[in-house]
Amino acid sequence: MDFITVTQSLFEGFAITCLIFLLTLVFALPLGLLISFCTMSKIKAIKGVFKVIVWVIRGVPLMLQLFIVYYLPGMLSPTGLNPFGKLDNFFYFNLGIDNGGALLATLIAFVINYAAYFSEIFRGGIESIPRGQYEAGKVLGMTKNQIFKKVVFMQVVKRIVPPMSNEIITLVKDTALARVIGVIEIIKVADMFASKAIIWPLFYTSVFYLVFVGLLTVLFGFIEKKLSYYKV
Repeated sequence: MDFITVTQSLFEGFAITCLIFLLTLVFALPLGLLISFCTMSKIKAIKGVFKVIVWVIRGVPLMLQLFIVYYLPGMLSPTGLNPFGKLDNFFYFNLGIDNGGALLATLIAFVINYAAYFSEIFRGGIESIPRGQYEAGKVLGMTKNQIFKKVVFMQVVKRIVPPMSNEIITLVKDTALARVIGVIEIIKVADMFASKAIIWPLFYTSVFYLVFVGLLTVLFGFIEKKLSYYKV
């Protein structure tokens, strides 16, 4: 197998890796912010329920969550049929997309998992702002929304960028777990070559990850420098 052919195949798998990464961020970030507000709610029932949910999601391995999302609906179904398996057939025969159901299950599991982690980062950032700043805003006649937007928000953003960048970089590598339910991302493609006794593509995948993580590291470093003038 020549180098160019392997590279093209790995790029196809890497496109799925990037898709999982991007869609997870798009949905997990706002969901995480919403969950953080629930865990900080003054209503004890809401606060308690969401704290337990976050605790469970953070305590269960992501790989196990992938299995639960993908296989549990079929196990609970009276017919025993996996709905994601049906979706696999639908995506393949109607749209020509391989493993569409498994990809959807992956996105559901990833979004829920990372939303829980992001919610704790958001919560920590919001609660780290001194109470006096809220009180000063009230004295100036500002509403709660104005205080959050004009006083609190950018301070929170500055404080959460480092831990958020760590989680996002971890997400890049966690996308490799999608292979356990059949999603053909970059590691799965390399595994296919390994099954034909061609091992070196597995090591070659590290180049893709290193470049991707390197670009994200530079991006977050730039963002931190841009926000460095916001002092508390």
